[in-house]
Formats: sequence, C-alpha cells, structure tokens
Amino acid sequence: MNSDLIDLLWEGLLETLYMVFWSSLFALAMGIVLGVTLVVTEKGGILEAPKLHKTIGTIINSVRSLPLIILIVLLLPLSRLIVGTTLGPTAAIVSLSIGAAPFLGRIIESALKEVSAGKIEAAKSVGATPFTIIFRVLIPEAMPALVRGITIGIIGITEFTAVAGAIGAGGLGSLAIRFGYQRFREDVLIATVLIIIVLVQLIQWSGDFLVKSINKKRYKFE
Repeated sequence: MNSDLIDLLWEGLLETLYMVFWSSLFALAMGIVLGVTLVVTEKGGILEAPKLHKTIGTIINSVRSLPLIILIVLLLPLSRLIVGTTLGPTAAIVSLSIGAAPFLGRIIESALKEVSAGKIEAAKSVGATPFTIIFRVLIPEAMPALVRGITIGIIGITEFTAVAGAIGAGGLGSLAIRFGYQRFREDVLIATVLIIIVLVQLIQWSGDFLVKSINKKRYKFE
C-alpha cells in the first residue's frame, strides 16, 4: 500500500469520524427530545397530550419513510442556508442529523417504555414533578437500553455517511465510490470497506462495554 493511498484513506477516515461525531451529537439531542416527548404525551403519560403525540409521530414516520439519499437532496437548500455550501462533510452533517433524529427518537421511545409503570406511579405518589420523573426515573432506569439503542443509531449514522459520500459529502464512502468503484481500484474499495467494518465494530464494542459497566454498577448498589 503506497503512501498516497494511505494519505487518502487517512483523510477519508478523519472526514467520516468528523461527520459521525457531529451528526450523532445533533441527532441524539433531537432524538432525545422526540423520544421523551412521545413517551410523556401518549395516552396515560405523565404529560398526556394525544394531539401533540400524534403530530410528532406522524412527522417522524414521514421523515423515516423517505430514502436517505432523497432526504439529503431535499435538505440541500437547508445545508446551504446553514453552512453556506452543499458539498463536503460539514454540509452533510445537516442532512445526516435530521435524517437520523427520527430513527433515534423511536429507539429512545422504545427504551423509555421498558421502564416499569410501577416505578413511575411510585414517583407520582410522592409528589414528583414530570421533570423529576423524566430525569430521575425514566432516563436512569432505561439507561442500559438507551445506550444499546444509541449504539445502533451511531452505527446507522456511520452507514449513512457512505450514502452521503455518493453526492459529495466526502469521507470513506466517497473515497470508495470515486476512487474504488469508478476508477476500478479494488485495493481502495477493499481498504475502505475494511476500515468501515473495523469502525463499526469499535462503536459496537464501546456500546457493549458501557452497558456492562452501567449494569455492573447498578447491581453493585442494589
């Protein structure tokens, strides 16, 4: 493997990590808001609001129904408005964040629903506010499931960067398409695929390790 190829792979890896980090951060922030809102506003929730629940659910389902590459194209004007361009990893972060947020929102909703209703009722019985229930009961109790779900979400965003690379986002996906596929460079294609596989495995391992640490600490104090 020559030095030019190593430089290309290194640059592609850094761009991918840049996109994954910031897209995950923004998508997670939006996803938490969406997921928590869906849980607390559902029928029988601590802040029951069926109309709001239905509206948010419809928006999430609508965004999730769009193929990612179409969503990215639709969001190009927004990317230009926010970052001043539609090309490069920074522009891709806008589309990736918005595209991944509904997915993470549903994952977070599912994780929070695993919390025993009895624990929520117990918190209500001692006069806990909705804010307290969310941050002292729902989220802490669902933490292992949340971490597992967020890990899946980050892996999904990593895969999304490869799709975004097809329309000028940069990163390993763009490298695989432009230099590997279009120029018939099998060494580039194989190298980028192997790097993405290793990256996904590291993310999964980190998530599993964090879940084990949380469970170990929880059982220690129970």
